[in-house]
Amino acid sequence: MTDWTAFDAAAARDADARILDQFAADPDRLARMSVEAAGLYLDLSKQSWTQAAFETCLELARSAGVEAARARLFDGAAINVTEGRAVLHPALRAVRGSDFHALGEAVSAEVDAVRADMAAYATAVRSGGETGATGKPFTAIVHVGIGGSDLGPRVVWDALRPLNPQIDLRFVANIDPRDMAEALTGLDPETTLVVVVSKTFTTQETLANAEAAKAWLAAGLPEAGRDRHFIGVTAAPDKASAFGCARTFAFRDWVGGRYSLWSAVSLSCVIALGPDVFEAMLAGAAAMDDHFVSAPLERNAPVLMALAQIWNVDGLNRPARTVAPYAHALRRLPSFLQQLEMESNGKRVHRDGSPVTRKTCPVVFGEPGTNGQHAFFQQIHQGPRVVPAEFVIVAKTHADAPESPLWSNALAQAQALMLGKTTEAARAELLASGADAAEADRLATHKTFPGNRPSTAIVMDRLTPETLGALLALYEHKTFVEGVVWDINSFDQWGVELGKVLARAILKDVADGGPSASLDTSTAALLTRLM
Repeated sequence: MTDWTAFDAAAARDADARILDQFAADPDRLARMSVEAAGLYLDLSKQSWTQAAFETCLELARSAGVEAARARLFDGAAINVTEGRAVLHPALRAVRGSDFHALGEAVSAEVDAVRADMAAYATAVRSGGETGATGKPFTAIVHVGIGGSDLGPRVVWDALRPLNPQIDLRFVANIDPRDMAEALTGLDPETTLVVVVSKTFTTQETLANAEAAKAWLAAGLPEAGRDRHFIGVTAAPDKASAFGCARTFAFRDWVGGRYSLWSAVSLSCVIALGPDVFEAMLAGAAAMDDHFVSAPLERNAPVLMALAQIWNVDGLNRPARTVAPYAHALRRLPSFLQQLEMESNGKRVHRDGSPVTRKTCPVVFGEPGTNGQHAFFQQIHQGPRVVPAEFVIVAKTHADAPESPLWSNALAQAQALMLGKTTEAARAELLASGADAAEADRLATHKTFPGNRPSTAIVMDRLTPETLGALLALYEHKTFVEGVVWDINSFDQWGVELGKVLARAILKDVADGGPSASLDTSTAALLTRLM
Protein backbone atom coordinates (compact mmCIF):
# COMPACT_ATOMS: atom_id res chain seq x y z
CA MET A 1 0.00 0.00 0.00
CA THR A 2 1.26 3.47 -0.90
CA ASP A 3 2.80 5.48 1.94
CA TRP A 4 1.28 8.96 1.78
CA THR A 5 2.90 10.37 4.95
CA ALA A 6 5.64 12.46 3.33
CA PHE A 7 3.33 13.46 0.48
CA ASP A 8 0.71 14.86 2.89
CA ALA A 9 3.37 16.72 4.84
CA ALA A 10 4.69 18.28 1.61
CA ALA A 11 1.19 19.29 0.56
CA ALA A 12 0.55 20.98 3.90
CA ARG A 13 3.90 22.75 3.74
CA ASP A 14 3.75 23.89 0.11
CA ALA A 15 0.04 24.46 -0.48
CA ASP A 16 0.52 28.21 -0.85
CA ALA A 17 3.79 28.15 -2.79
CA ARG A 18 3.74 30.35 -5.88
CA ILE A 19 4.87 28.76 -9.13
CA LEU A 20 6.66 31.83 -10.39
CA ASP A 21 8.78 32.01 -7.24
CA GLN A 22 10.04 28.46 -7.83
CA PHE A 23 11.87 29.47 -11.00
CA ALA A 24 13.91 32.01 -9.03
CA ALA A 25 14.53 29.55 -6.20
CA ASP A 26 15.59 26.72 -8.55
CA PRO A 27 17.52 27.76 -11.68
CA ASP A 28 17.44 24.15 -12.94
CA ARG A 29 13.67 23.85 -12.61
CA LEU A 30 12.89 23.80 -16.33
CA ALA A 31 15.55 21.20 -17.11
CA ARG A 32 14.46 19.02 -14.18
CA MET A 33 10.76 19.21 -14.95
CA SER A 34 10.82 18.84 -18.73
CA VAL A 35 11.48 15.74 -20.77
CA GLU A 36 11.57 14.62 -24.40
CA ALA A 37 10.18 11.24 -25.38
CA ALA A 38 9.12 9.62 -28.66
CA GLY A 39 8.85 12.92 -30.53
CA LEU A 40 7.06 14.80 -27.73
CA TYR A 41 8.40 17.53 -25.47
CA LEU A 42 6.76 17.89 -22.05
CA ASP A 43 7.13 20.94 -19.85
CA LEU A 44 5.83 20.43 -16.30
CA SER A 45 7.74 23.35 -14.81
CA LYS A 46 4.53 25.42 -14.51
CA GLN A 47 3.00 22.81 -12.20
CA SER A 48 2.38 23.75 -8.56
CA TRP A 49 5.09 21.66 -6.97
CA THR A 50 8.22 22.98 -5.33
CA GLN A 51 11.48 21.13 -5.90
CA ALA A 52 11.00 19.37 -2.55
CA ALA A 53 7.42 18.41 -3.41
CA PHE A 54 8.57 17.13 -6.81
CA GLU A 55 11.08 14.84 -5.11
CA THR A 56 8.43 13.74 -2.61
CA CYS A 57 6.09 12.79 -5.46
CA LEU A 58 8.84 10.64 -6.96
CA GLU A 59 9.27 8.89 -3.61
CA LEU A 60 5.51 8.33 -3.56
CA ALA A 61 5.75 6.52 -6.89
CA ARG A 62 8.59 4.40 -5.57
CA SER A 63 6.69 3.52 -2.39
CA ALA A 64 3.68 2.52 -4.50
CA GLY A 65 5.83 0.06 -6.48
CA VAL A 66 5.33 1.70 -9.88
CA GLU A 67 8.40 0.02 -11.36
CA ALA A 68 7.34 -3.47 -10.23
CA ALA A 69 3.77 -2.88 -11.41
CA ARG A 70 5.08 -1.71 -14.78
CA ALA A 71 7.03 -4.95 -15.11
CA ARG A 72 3.88 -6.96 -14.34
CA LEU A 73 1.97 -5.05 -17.01
CA PHE A 74 4.53 -5.84 -19.71
CA ASP A 75 4.97 -9.42 -18.46
CA GLY A 76 1.28 -10.11 -19.07
CA ALA A 77 0.39 -10.83 -15.44
CA ALA A 78 -3.23 -10.73 -14.29
CA ILE A 79 -3.19 -7.10 -13.20
CA ASN A 80 -6.94 -6.80 -13.87
CA VAL A 81 -7.60 -8.44 -10.53
CA THR A 82 -11.41 -8.45 -10.60
CA GLU A 83 -11.58 -10.28 -13.93
CA GLY A 84 -8.36 -12.29 -13.70
CA ARG A 85 -7.02 -10.89 -16.96
CA ALA A 86 -3.76 -9.60 -18.32
CA VAL A 87 -3.74 -6.09 -19.76
CA LEU A 88 -1.46 -6.29 -22.73
CA HIS A 89 -2.23 -3.53 -25.22
CA PRO A 90 1.53 -2.84 -25.61
CA ALA A 91 1.74 -6.22 -27.37
CA LEU A 92 -0.55 -4.89 -30.10
CA ARG A 93 1.94 -2.23 -31.21
CA ALA A 94 5.21 -4.02 -30.57
CA VAL A 95 7.59 -4.68 -33.44
CA ARG A 96 6.82 -7.81 -35.40
CA GLY A 97 8.42 -10.91 -33.96
CA SER A 98 8.16 -9.77 -30.35
CA ASP A 99 7.56 -12.26 -27.55
CA PHE A 100 4.71 -11.06 -25.34
CA HIS A 101 2.81 -13.46 -23.10
CA ALA A 102 -0.64 -13.10 -21.53
CA LEU A 103 -0.94 -15.19 -18.35
CA GLY A 104 1.94 -17.28 -19.71
CA GLU A 105 0.41 -17.81 -23.16
CA ALA A 106 2.48 -16.59 -26.12
CA VAL A 107 0.42 -14.01 -28.03
CA SER A 108 2.75 -12.10 -30.35
CA ALA A 109 2.49 -14.48 -33.29
CA GLU A 110 -1.30 -14.16 -33.19
CA VAL A 111 -1.05 -10.36 -32.99
CA ASP A 112 1.27 -10.30 -36.00
CA ALA A 113 -1.08 -12.54 -37.97
CA VAL A 114 -4.10 -10.31 -37.30
CA ARG A 115 -2.11 -7.21 -38.26
CA ALA A 116 -1.11 -8.88 -41.51
CA ASP A 117 -4.72 -9.89 -42.22
CA MET A 118 -5.92 -6.35 -41.54
CA ALA A 119 -3.29 -4.91 -43.87
CA ALA A 120 -4.10 -7.39 -46.65
CA TYR A 121 -7.84 -6.73 -46.39
CA ALA A 122 -7.34 -2.96 -46.25
CA THR A 123 -5.10 -3.08 -49.31
CA ALA A 124 -7.68 -5.16 -51.20
CA VAL A 125 -10.47 -2.71 -50.35
CA ARG A 126 -8.38 0.34 -51.24
CA SER A 127 -7.23 -1.15 -54.55
CA GLY A 128 -10.68 -2.32 -55.58
CA GLY A 129 -9.73 -5.99 -55.36
CA GLU A 130 -12.34 -6.47 -52.63
CA THR A 131 -15.74 -5.34 -53.91
CA GLY A 132 -19.35 -5.37 -52.84
CA ALA A 133 -22.30 -7.48 -53.97
CA THR A 134 -22.62 -5.72 -57.34
CA GLY A 135 -18.92 -5.65 -58.12
CA LYS A 136 -18.42 -1.97 -57.30
CA PRO A 137 -15.48 -0.91 -55.12
CA PHE A 138 -16.10 0.39 -51.62
CA THR A 139 -15.92 4.17 -51.30
CA ALA A 140 -17.44 4.59 -47.82
CA ILE A 141 -17.27 2.87 -44.44
CA VAL A 142 -19.80 3.12 -41.63
CA HIS A 143 -18.09 2.21 -38.36
CA VAL A 144 -20.58 1.03 -35.72
CA GLY A 145 -19.44 0.86 -32.10
CA ILE A 146 -19.62 2.66 -28.79
CA GLY A 147 -17.23 3.56 -25.99
CA GLY A 148 -13.73 2.28 -26.67
CA SER A 149 -14.99 0.70 -29.89
CA ASP A 150 -15.81 4.19 -31.14
CA LEU A 151 -13.73 6.85 -29.38
CA GLY A 152 -10.30 5.37 -30.17
CA PRO A 153 -10.81 4.94 -33.93
CA ARG A 154 -12.67 8.24 -34.08
CA VAL A 155 -9.81 10.20 -32.51
CA VAL A 156 -7.37 8.49 -34.89
CA TRP A 157 -9.44 9.30 -37.97
CA ASP A 158 -9.98 12.92 -37.01
CA ALA A 159 -6.28 13.34 -36.27
CA LEU A 160 -4.89 11.74 -39.41
CA ARG A 161 -7.56 11.93 -42.11
CA PRO A 162 -6.55 13.59 -45.37
CA LEU A 163 -8.53 16.61 -46.49
CA ASN A 164 -9.89 14.67 -49.46
CA PRO A 165 -9.93 11.03 -48.37
CA GLN A 166 -10.17 8.18 -50.85
CA ILE A 167 -12.69 6.49 -48.56
CA ASP A 168 -15.37 8.37 -46.63
CA LEU A 169 -15.33 7.05 -43.05
CA ARG A 170 -18.34 7.79 -40.82
CA PHE A 171 -19.03 6.74 -37.24
CA VAL A 172 -22.22 5.72 -35.47
CA ALA A 173 -22.28 5.30 -31.68
CA ASN A 174 -25.49 6.81 -30.32
CA ILE A 175 -28.57 4.59 -30.16
CA ASP A 176 -30.62 7.62 -31.19
CA PRO A 177 -31.77 6.74 -34.76
CA ARG A 178 -30.75 10.23 -35.85
CA ASP A 179 -27.07 9.26 -35.54
CA MET A 180 -27.44 6.39 -37.98
CA ALA A 181 -29.63 8.45 -40.30
CA GLU A 182 -26.98 11.17 -40.52
CA ALA A 183 -24.23 8.62 -41.16
CA LEU A 184 -26.12 6.93 -43.98
CA THR A 185 -27.30 10.11 -45.69
CA GLY A 186 -25.81 10.41 -49.16
CA LEU A 187 -24.25 6.94 -49.15
CA ASP A 188 -24.88 4.19 -51.68
CA PRO A 189 -25.34 0.66 -50.27
CA GLU A 190 -23.52 -0.73 -53.30
CA THR A 191 -20.30 1.05 -52.32
CA THR A 192 -20.64 1.09 -48.51
CA LEU A 193 -18.88 -1.24 -46.09
CA VAL A 194 -20.30 -1.57 -42.55
CA VAL A 195 -17.80 -2.46 -39.83
CA VAL A 196 -19.43 -3.51 -36.55
CA VAL A 197 -17.11 -3.34 -33.54
CA SER A 198 -18.07 -4.91 -30.21
CA LYS A 199 -15.81 -6.80 -27.85
CA THR A 200 -18.58 -9.15 -26.69
CA PHE A 201 -21.00 -8.65 -29.58
CA THR A 202 -23.72 -8.19 -26.97
CA THR A 203 -23.61 -4.41 -26.49
CA GLN A 204 -27.20 -3.19 -26.77
CA GLU A 205 -26.53 0.10 -28.54
CA THR A 206 -24.10 -1.42 -31.05
CA LEU A 207 -26.37 -4.32 -31.95
CA ALA A 208 -29.37 -2.02 -32.40
CA ASN A 209 -27.37 0.19 -34.75
CA ALA A 210 -25.96 -2.86 -36.53
CA GLU A 211 -29.50 -4.12 -37.16
CA ALA A 212 -30.42 -0.75 -38.65
CA ALA A 213 -27.38 -0.83 -40.92
CA LYS A 214 -28.15 -4.40 -41.94
CA ALA A 215 -31.71 -3.43 -42.86
CA TRP A 216 -30.41 -0.49 -44.91
CA LEU A 217 -28.08 -2.80 -46.82
CA ALA A 218 -30.84 -5.35 -47.37
CA ALA A 219 -33.10 -2.70 -48.86
CA GLY A 220 -30.51 -1.69 -51.43
CA LEU A 221 -28.59 -4.83 -52.32
CA PRO A 222 -29.26 -8.28 -53.75
CA GLU A 223 -28.97 -11.11 -51.24
CA ALA A 224 -26.07 -12.75 -53.05
CA GLY A 225 -22.85 -11.16 -51.81
CA ARG A 226 -24.60 -8.78 -49.44
CA ASP A 227 -22.71 -10.18 -46.47
CA ARG A 228 -19.45 -8.87 -47.99
CA HIS A 229 -20.67 -5.42 -46.92
CA PHE A 230 -20.88 -6.47 -43.27
CA ILE A 231 -17.66 -7.02 -41.28
CA GLY A 232 -17.31 -7.84 -37.57
CA VAL A 233 -14.52 -6.91 -35.15
CA THR A 234 -14.84 -8.71 -31.85
CA ALA A 235 -13.42 -10.98 -29.16
CA ALA A 236 -16.45 -13.24 -29.81
CA PRO A 237 -16.18 -14.12 -33.52
CA ASP A 238 -18.81 -16.87 -33.27
CA LYS A 239 -21.41 -14.29 -32.21
CA ALA A 240 -20.40 -11.94 -35.03
CA SER A 241 -20.72 -14.73 -37.58
CA ALA A 242 -24.13 -15.69 -36.22
CA PHE A 243 -25.18 -12.04 -36.53
CA GLY A 244 -24.41 -12.11 -40.25
CA CYS A 245 -20.87 -10.81 -40.59
CA ALA A 246 -19.20 -12.34 -43.64
CA ARG A 247 -15.79 -11.89 -42.13
CA THR A 248 -14.51 -11.18 -38.64
CA PHE A 249 -11.28 -9.77 -37.27
CA ALA A 250 -10.61 -10.87 -33.73
CA PHE A 251 -8.87 -9.55 -30.66
CA ARG A 252 -8.48 -11.18 -27.26
CA ASP A 253 -10.07 -10.45 -23.88
CA TRP A 254 -6.77 -9.06 -22.58
CA VAL A 255 -7.44 -6.03 -24.75
CA GLY A 256 -9.51 -3.57 -22.74
CA GLY A 257 -12.08 -1.59 -24.70
CA ARG A 258 -10.58 1.84 -24.03
CA TYR A 259 -7.11 0.47 -24.85
CA SER A 260 -8.20 -1.31 -28.02
CA LEU A 261 -7.56 1.20 -30.81
CA TRP A 262 -4.23 -0.55 -31.48
CA SER A 263 -6.09 -3.75 -32.44
CA ALA A 264 -8.57 -4.74 -35.16
CA VAL A 265 -10.94 -2.26 -33.49
CA SER A 266 -9.28 0.31 -35.78
CA LEU A 267 -9.86 -1.76 -38.93
CA SER A 268 -11.93 1.08 -40.41
CA CYS A 269 -8.98 3.44 -39.97
CA VAL A 270 -6.55 0.92 -41.42
CA ILE A 271 -8.69 0.79 -44.55
CA ALA A 272 -9.44 4.50 -44.81
CA LEU A 273 -5.93 5.73 -43.95
CA GLY A 274 -3.91 2.86 -45.37
CA PRO A 275 -1.94 0.14 -43.55
CA ASP A 276 1.32 2.11 -43.66
CA VAL A 277 -0.23 5.00 -41.73
CA PHE A 278 -1.58 2.64 -39.08
CA GLU A 279 1.76 0.87 -38.75
CA ALA A 280 3.51 4.22 -38.29
CA MET A 281 1.09 5.07 -35.48
CA LEU A 282 1.82 1.74 -33.81
CA ALA A 283 5.54 2.49 -34.09
CA GLY A 284 5.07 5.83 -32.33
CA ALA A 285 3.20 4.14 -29.50
CA ALA A 286 5.87 1.44 -29.26
CA ALA A 287 8.51 4.17 -28.94
CA MET A 288 6.59 5.59 -25.96
CA ASP A 289 6.35 2.06 -24.52
CA ASP A 290 10.13 1.76 -24.76
CA HIS A 291 10.57 5.10 -23.01
CA PHE A 292 8.10 4.17 -20.25
CA VAL A 293 9.90 0.88 -19.61
CA SER A 294 13.45 2.19 -19.71
CA ALA A 295 13.50 5.78 -18.42
CA PRO A 296 14.13 6.38 -14.71
CA LEU A 297 11.12 7.70 -12.84
CA GLU A 298 12.50 11.24 -12.59
CA ARG A 299 12.87 11.39 -16.42
CA ASN A 300 9.84 9.30 -17.31
CA ALA A 301 7.14 11.26 -19.16
CA PRO A 302 4.08 9.17 -18.18
CA VAL A 303 5.25 8.99 -14.57
CA LEU A 304 5.75 12.75 -14.30
CA MET A 305 2.37 13.43 -15.92
CA ALA A 306 0.71 11.08 -13.43
CA LEU A 307 2.47 12.57 -10.43
CA ALA A 308 1.49 16.10 -11.45
CA GLN A 309 -2.15 15.05 -11.51
CA ILE A 310 -1.90 13.20 -8.19
CA TRP A 311 -0.24 16.26 -6.61
CA ASN A 312 -3.10 18.46 -7.80
CA VAL A 313 -5.91 16.06 -6.90
CA ASP A 314 -4.68 14.54 -3.65
CA GLY A 315 -2.25 17.15 -2.45
CA LEU A 316 -4.02 20.38 -3.37
CA ASN A 317 -7.70 19.30 -3.59
CA ARG A 318 -8.24 20.15 -7.25
CA PRO A 319 -10.95 17.78 -8.52
CA ALA A 320 -10.97 18.72 -12.21
CA ARG A 321 -8.52 19.11 -15.08
CA THR A 322 -8.96 20.64 -18.51
CA VAL A 323 -7.20 19.49 -21.67
CA ALA A 324 -6.87 22.00 -24.50
CA PRO A 325 -5.42 20.64 -27.75
CA TYR A 326 -4.24 23.52 -29.90
CA ALA A 327 -4.83 21.60 -33.12
CA HIS A 328 -8.20 21.15 -34.79
CA ALA A 329 -7.24 17.61 -35.77
CA LEU A 330 -7.03 16.69 -32.05
CA ARG A 331 -10.50 18.01 -31.24
CA ARG A 332 -11.66 14.57 -30.07
CA LEU A 333 -8.76 14.14 -27.64
CA PRO A 334 -10.65 15.48 -24.57
CA SER A 335 -13.52 13.04 -25.21
CA PHE A 336 -11.06 10.18 -25.65
CA LEU A 337 -9.34 11.09 -22.39
CA GLN A 338 -12.63 11.32 -20.53
CA GLN A 339 -13.20 7.63 -21.16
CA LEU A 340 -9.58 6.56 -20.81
CA GLU A 341 -9.09 8.26 -17.46
CA MET A 342 -12.52 8.48 -15.85
CA GLU A 343 -13.59 4.94 -16.75
CA SER A 344 -10.21 3.57 -15.73
CA ASN A 345 -9.69 5.42 -12.47
CA GLY A 346 -13.13 6.60 -11.39
CA LYS A 347 -13.15 3.98 -8.64
CA ARG A 348 -14.17 3.94 -4.97
CA VAL A 349 -12.41 0.80 -3.73
CA HIS A 350 -8.84 -0.43 -3.63
CA ARG A 351 -7.72 -3.53 -5.46
CA ASP A 352 -8.45 -5.59 -2.34
CA GLY A 353 -12.03 -4.25 -2.22
CA SER A 354 -11.54 -1.93 0.74
CA PRO A 355 -12.92 1.64 0.40
CA VAL A 356 -10.56 4.30 -0.87
CA THR A 357 -9.74 6.98 1.67
CA ARG A 358 -8.29 9.46 -0.83
CA LYS A 359 -9.48 11.22 -3.96
CA THR A 360 -8.92 9.37 -7.21
CA CYS A 361 -9.60 10.46 -10.79
CA PRO A 362 -10.56 14.08 -11.40
CA VAL A 363 -13.24 15.22 -13.82
CA VAL A 364 -11.62 15.63 -17.25
CA PHE A 365 -13.04 18.09 -19.76
CA GLY A 366 -11.84 20.24 -22.61
CA GLU A 367 -12.22 21.75 -26.03
CA PRO A 368 -9.75 22.62 -28.76
CA GLY A 369 -7.93 25.91 -28.43
CA THR A 370 -8.78 28.61 -29.25
CA ASN A 371 -12.48 27.65 -28.95
CA GLY A 372 -12.19 26.90 -25.24
CA GLN A 373 -10.75 30.35 -24.58
CA HIS A 374 -14.15 31.78 -25.50
CA ALA A 375 -16.03 29.32 -23.33
CA PHE A 376 -14.73 27.93 -20.03
CA PHE A 377 -11.34 29.64 -19.78
CA GLN A 378 -13.04 32.46 -17.87
CA GLN A 379 -13.57 29.94 -15.06
CA ILE A 380 -10.00 28.66 -15.03
CA HIS A 381 -8.55 32.19 -15.00
CA GLN A 382 -10.81 33.89 -12.45
CA GLY A 383 -13.08 31.29 -10.87
CA PRO A 384 -12.67 30.41 -7.19
CA ARG A 385 -11.59 26.82 -7.91
CA VAL A 386 -8.17 26.10 -9.36
CA VAL A 387 -8.44 23.89 -12.46
CA PRO A 388 -5.08 22.60 -13.75
CA ALA A 389 -4.73 22.86 -17.51
CA GLU A 390 -2.98 20.76 -20.12
CA PHE A 391 -1.99 22.39 -23.41
CA VAL A 392 -1.25 20.06 -26.33
CA ILE A 393 0.58 22.20 -28.88
CA VAL A 394 1.44 21.37 -32.49
CA ALA A 395 4.04 23.67 -34.01
CA LYS A 396 2.83 23.14 -37.58
CA THR A 397 -0.75 21.95 -38.08
CA HIS A 398 -1.28 22.74 -41.76
CA ALA A 399 1.15 22.90 -44.63
CA ASP A 400 0.19 26.25 -46.12
CA ALA A 401 -0.67 28.44 -43.14
CA PRO A 402 1.29 30.14 -40.35
CA GLU A 403 0.57 28.52 -37.00
CA SER A 404 1.97 31.19 -34.70
CA PRO A 405 -1.45 32.80 -34.04
CA LEU A 406 -2.58 29.39 -32.80
CA TRP A 407 0.31 28.28 -30.62
CA SER A 408 1.02 31.79 -29.38
CA ASN A 409 -2.42 31.66 -27.79
CA ALA A 410 -1.50 28.44 -26.01
CA LEU A 411 1.71 29.95 -24.65
CA ALA A 412 -0.13 33.10 -23.59
CA GLN A 413 -2.87 31.19 -21.80
CA ALA A 414 -0.36 29.12 -19.83
CA GLN A 415 1.63 32.24 -18.99
CA ALA A 416 -1.48 34.14 -17.91
CA LEU A 417 -2.61 31.29 -15.68
CA MET A 418 0.74 31.34 -13.91
CA LEU A 419 1.37 35.10 -13.74
CA GLY A 420 -2.12 36.48 -13.16
CA LYS A 421 -2.57 40.21 -12.60
CA THR A 422 -2.64 41.99 -9.26
CA THR A 423 -5.32 44.48 -8.30
CA GLU A 424 -2.67 47.18 -8.16
CA ALA A 425 -1.56 46.41 -11.71
CA ALA A 426 -5.15 46.37 -12.91
CA ARG A 427 -5.81 49.76 -11.25
CA ALA A 428 -2.67 51.23 -12.82
CA GLU A 429 -3.74 50.04 -16.27
CA LEU A 430 -7.17 51.61 -15.82
CA LEU A 431 -5.66 54.91 -14.80
CA ALA A 432 -3.27 54.79 -17.75
CA SER A 433 -6.22 54.19 -20.10
CA GLY A 434 -7.93 57.37 -18.90
CA ALA A 435 -10.21 56.15 -16.11
CA ASP A 436 -10.52 58.42 -13.09
CA ALA A 437 -9.53 57.18 -9.64
CA ALA A 438 -13.07 56.23 -8.61
CA GLU A 439 -13.65 54.25 -11.81
CA ALA A 440 -10.25 52.55 -11.45
CA ASP A 441 -11.06 51.57 -7.86
CA ARG A 442 -14.47 50.23 -8.91
CA LEU A 443 -13.19 48.06 -11.79
CA ALA A 444 -9.76 46.94 -10.56
CA THR A 445 -10.95 43.86 -8.70
CA HIS A 446 -12.96 42.73 -11.73
CA LYS A 447 -9.78 42.79 -13.79
CA THR A 448 -7.66 41.01 -11.18
CA PHE A 449 -6.37 37.53 -12.01
CA PRO A 450 -5.17 35.39 -9.06
CA GLY A 451 -2.56 33.62 -11.15
CA ASN A 452 -0.54 30.76 -9.65
CA ARG A 453 -2.64 28.31 -11.65
CA PRO A 454 -0.77 25.28 -12.95
CA SER A 455 -0.44 23.91 -16.44
CA THR A 456 1.50 21.37 -18.45
CA ALA A 457 2.56 21.80 -22.07
CA ILE A 458 2.94 18.87 -24.47
CA VAL A 459 4.60 20.00 -27.69
CA MET A 460 5.20 18.26 -31.01
CA ASP A 461 6.58 19.63 -34.26
CA ARG A 462 3.84 18.08 -36.39
CA LEU A 463 0.92 15.79 -35.82
CA THR A 464 2.09 12.65 -37.60
CA PRO A 465 1.00 9.04 -37.18
CA GLU A 466 4.09 8.52 -35.01
CA THR A 467 3.49 11.48 -32.71
CA LEU A 468 -0.21 10.64 -32.41
CA GLY A 469 0.67 7.09 -31.36
CA ALA A 470 3.18 8.40 -28.83
CA LEU A 471 0.67 10.90 -27.42
CA LEU A 472 -2.09 8.34 -26.90
CA ALA A 473 0.33 5.82 -25.37
CA LEU A 474 1.65 8.56 -23.08
CA TYR A 475 -1.84 9.07 -21.69
CA GLU A 476 -2.44 5.33 -21.35
CA HIS A 477 0.68 4.86 -19.25
CA LYS A 478 -0.08 8.01 -17.23
CA THR A 479 -3.46 6.51 -16.36
CA PHE A 480 -1.82 3.23 -15.39
CA VAL A 481 0.68 4.92 -13.05
CA GLU A 482 -2.12 6.82 -11.32
CA GLY A 483 -4.00 3.59 -10.72
CA VAL A 484 -0.91 2.01 -9.19
CA VAL A 485 -0.34 4.93 -6.83
CA TRP A 486 -4.03 5.07 -5.86
CA ASP A 487 -4.03 1.25 -5.50
CA ILE A 488 -7.12 0.79 -7.67
CA ASN A 489 -7.88 -1.49 -10.61
CA SER A 490 -7.73 0.71 -13.70
CA PHE A 491 -8.91 -2.07 -16.00
CA ASP A 492 -12.48 -2.94 -15.07
CA GLN A 493 -15.60 -0.80 -15.49
CA TRP A 494 -18.39 -2.14 -13.31
CA GLY A 495 -19.94 1.32 -13.18
CA VAL A 496 -20.95 0.89 -16.82
CA GLU A 497 -22.84 -2.32 -16.15
CA LEU A 498 -25.61 -1.41 -13.70
CA GLY A 499 -27.26 1.05 -16.07
CA LYS A 500 -27.21 -1.55 -18.85
CA VAL A 501 -29.00 -4.09 -16.64
CA LEU A 502 -31.65 -1.59 -15.58
CA ALA A 503 -32.15 -0.42 -19.17
CA ARG A 504 -32.99 -3.97 -20.22
CA ALA A 505 -35.51 -4.20 -17.38
CA ILE A 506 -37.14 -0.92 -18.44
CA LEU A 507 -37.34 -2.10 -22.05
CA LYS A 508 -39.16 -5.20 -20.79
CA ASP A 509 -41.62 -2.94 -18.99
CA VAL A 510 -42.16 -1.06 -22.24
CA ALA A 511 -42.83 -4.32 -24.06
CA ASP A 512 -45.23 -5.36 -21.29
CA GLY A 513 -47.22 -2.15 -21.66
CA GLY A 514 -46.25 -0.22 -18.55
CA PRO A 515 -44.10 0.09 -15.45
CA SER A 516 -43.65 -2.91 -13.22
CA ALA A 517 -44.44 -2.78 -9.51
CA SER A 518 -40.73 -2.89 -8.68
CA LEU A 519 -40.01 0.49 -10.28
CA ASP A 520 -39.59 3.52 -8.06
CA THR A 521 -42.31 6.17 -8.31
CA SER A 522 -40.25 8.71 -10.24
CA THR A 523 -38.92 6.26 -12.85
CA ALA A 524 -42.39 4.74 -13.28
CA ALA A 525 -43.91 8.18 -13.89
CA LEU A 526 -41.23 9.10 -16.41
CA LEU A 527 -41.64 5.80 -18.23
CA THR A 528 -45.39 6.32 -18.43
CA ARG A 529 -44.94 9.83 -19.81
CA LEU A 530 -42.49 8.67 -22.47
CA MET A 531 -44.45 5.65 -23.70
